[in-house]
Amino acid sequence: MKVACIQMDVLHCKKQENLENALYMALEAVEKGVELVVFPEVFSTGFCYENLGHVAESFPSPVLENLACFSEANDCIILGSIIQKDSGEKCRENGFRENGFTEEDSEENGAAGKENNISGKKREIPESKNSAFYYNLGFCFESGTLAGTYRKTHPFKKENSYFSKGSSIEPISLKKQNLKIGFEICYEIRFPEVARKLALAGSDLLVTTAAFPNPRSEHWKILAKARAIENQIPHIACNRTGSAPDCDYFGKSMIIDAWGEVKAEAGHKECVIVCDLDLSGKDEIRKVIPVFEDRRPELYSDS
Repeated sequence: MKVACIQMDVLHCKKQENLENALYMALEAVEKGVELVVFPEVFSTGFCYENLGHVAESFPSPVLENLACFSEANDCIILGSIIQKDSGEKCRENGFRENGFTEEDSEENGAAGKENNISGKKREIPESKNSAFYYNLGFCFESGTLAGTYRKTHPFKKENSYFSKGSSIEPISLKKQNLKIGFEICYEIRFPEVARKLALAGSDLLVTTAAFPNPRSEHWKILAKARAIENQIPHIACNRTGSAPDCDYFGKSMIIDAWGEVKAEAGHKECVIVCDLDLSGKDEIRKVIPVFEDRRPELYSDS
């Protein structure tokens, strides 16, 4: 499968400009035959905390509708994350398109009291004292249909003051491609448990959408490779570049195969990196080095 990372400079709080730039760069990718496109974390706004209520997306979401249309028109898969505002109300069944998104797949969070469920099962949503909750929402479109969502379960430092935590870690299943994608967001690359749970649940591919800042570029490179090596699946690690009011970003997006070899790597500037990634080799690799057969989970639990 031909895949791409869209390494872009996310302009702070400038949603329209970012969306236009993202789609322009994504078009460059699909014109090269790319089937799967990954955007950086909160690519449409950056961490626009000072204007969160204005930039956050409620459903139906104009940003996600644009991405759905692009995915449908170009018959491609798109992943990334945005800031979501959840008022606690269920969305209409046809918020995007007939067989697309429904917010009956909502999320539970200890603070928010809601349930994240990408399985499609209906959940009761308890009443909340707050009028709205904000999430770092990961999304995946396949040929115009929302295949799944994922709310970041491990917010980083300041994010905890603004975002509620998701409480479900499950792969996103693509029907057309018959593929399971393990999806994580930025800081979660530091938690091997997240990627391992996704791998144990049958993920064929790991995707990390990120806004990983300076000066931690060496951490990023080592962790991205480690998640591929230890789980014996390819890893698309898509980072942003440019600067924000409180930090700047180094880029260095990577596409890594199931052996942990970097097949494509970006520098520090805006760019699109493309790789024809082999998704069929993980079973052979696991025969050569049978990590999953040799696991002893009875020794790992600390509960």
